[in-house]
Amino acid sequence: MRIQDRNWMQIEEYLTHDDRIVLPVGSTEQHGHLSLATDALLAGKVAVEAAEPLGIPVLPTLPFGMAPYFTEYPGSMSLRITTYIEVIRDLLDVMVGQGFRRIALINGHGGNAPVTGLIREWLSTQRTPGVEVLFHSWYNAPRTAAAAGVFSDVQLHGAWVENFPWTRVEGAEIPGGSIPPLPRTLTAVLSSSEMRKASPDGSHGGDYGRSDEDMQTVWDAGVLEVRELLENGWSKR
Repeated sequence: MRIQDRNWMQIEEYLTHDDRIVLPVGSTEQHGHLSLATDALLAGKVAVEAAEPLGIPVLPTLPFGMAPYFTEYPGSMSLRITTYIEVIRDLLDVMVGQGFRRIALINGHGGNAPVTGLIREWLSTQRTPGVEVLFHSWYNAPRTAAAAGVFSDVQLHGAWVENFPWTRVEGAEIPGGSIPPLPRTLTAVLSSSEMRKASPDGSHGGDYGRSDEDMQTVWDAGVLEVRELLENGWSKR
């Protein structure tokens, strides 16, 4: 259930019988010919679809992450790592204070991964018993990546693996075919201006798209993998 579709009293009642909650985290950044909100859209949608049958509340997606290498592309936003860490810390503190004990962060952006260090530190100093925090990057989790791998081993930013019907934007024509992949070792070290030059349209290479049927197969694997995590991924229950 989406938090936005409930009031506070309904969530208080939910806490009398369950203590799980989901926070999707994404980014607002260039994705080639796809939506600037791709990472946030995918994290939020996969979280809602996975959690719905389980009755677990899903918070609105945190739409901003850490993407300093994309800031030369207009519309791309980025938070400093110190800012992002404190935002996550504040939200974790509030959720635990309200009675949530099992918190799942469903991540849609690779640049957010450093927050796992904060989560580990926060848990090590947590005095409230029974608290668990899961950080799950849905797009490269084992079964989801395997489902995508059936179609192509090249799964890069702004290309086919993120090209779903719900990440396309009106008025944008997505090219056919493919372009040479940018090496991950290169994209990991480029400055924002170098990134803009290395990837003129924002895609990091490979196929621009695949059929909607293929993409639904990948999506279904992602939803099921997140759902199983929310149902069985807790070590203390």
